[in-house]
Amino acid sequence: MRAMVDLPATLGVEGWAELFGSASVGLDHLELRDSYALDTEDERYLWWREHRAELPREEHPWWDLTAATAARGVLIRRARIVSVPVTEYIAFEHAASWQNVAAGEHLRWLPRSRASDLLVPGNDFWLIDGERVLFNLFDGEGRPTGKQFTDDAEVVKAVGASFTAVWERATDHAEFRLG
Repeated sequence: MRAMVDLPATLGVEGWAELFGSASVGLDHLELRDSYALDTEDERYLWWREHRAELPREEHPWWDLTAATAARGVLIRRARIVSVPVTEYIAFEHAASWQNVAAGEHLRWLPRSRASDLLVPGNDFWLIDGERVLFNLFDGEGRPTGKQFTDDAEVVKAVGASFTAVWERATDHAEFRLG
């Protein structure tokens, strides 16, 4: 087994561009947390708290990167395992997720109660072309603490099987209701 390579908590715009640019077939992303660190003074969050509606379009390099990657023919899939009823953070995230889809991501949601018999890694991850894995590490408050990268065939195979199992059971974003 090859060792995990530890990376900084944030990749920056250039790091994400390099990661997405390295994909030629697919990027699969699994999110497992019910809450991630959030600036409660963020204007988009404050707008959502007031309106409790789908968030307006946001200009951000992430959407440009996602759209450009999808335009190259890379299949981008994101699956989220969430507790139901959902946390306020997940409700906020759901309200912004239309932009993930509009940028070219395929997005599905799986209630945690329907995932009990699935084996999933302990951390969120990105699976790149079914050959490499980037794990995202967080503290208990949902703040990024680091990343780990591996191309170990056994880890990649297990992560791929995990993602496939979640994806097949999850509900498409357009049909998923918060409860």
